[in-house]
Amino acid sequence: MAFAVDLTPRPDDPLNAVADMATANEWSFERDAEDEITLVVGGGWATYQISFTWMRDIEVLHLACAFELSVPEARRTEVRDLVVGINEQLWIGHFDVWMQNAMVMFRHAMLLGGGTVASRQQCEAALGSAVESCERFYPAFQYVTWAGNSARDAMDRVMFETAGRA
Repeated sequence: MAFAVDLTPRPDDPLNAVADMATANEWSFERDAEDEITLVVGGGWATYQISFTWMRDIEVLHLACAFELSVPEARRTEVRDLVVGINEQLWIGHFDVWMQNAMVMFRHAMLLGGGTVASRQQCEAALGSAVESCERFYPAFQYVTWAGNSARDAMDRVMFETAGRA
């Protein structure tokens, strides 16, 4: 079965919605290439470098959110186990460990086939989900990577829900 892909330029370039979102939130951004915009967003635990890439040939707007965390060789298996446990909890997006540079990254893809238009609100929701997931699980990555604890212990520590107020 052959698939036809329309490679004509789209007047509704999804990266325009990303630029509108960044401008509306007064976030600085760079459009390094025709198909990519990079933003830097501060969080409570880390500063996140977020790239939106328009993958025109498959009509996908890809979000990649990276943060400063270099996984030592000795902890990579345990971090991979942690990623599996975390991904089981996520409904949108997922974490990856890129072994070639020992980097942890959150990724999400928005399917925009058939001329579907990405809105600023959709881009904000995707970015919000990425930062929220990174903020929620950043301590678990630190706990495994630098404290030398198990993925199971890290998950137990970050998965509890607090009730009430102190």
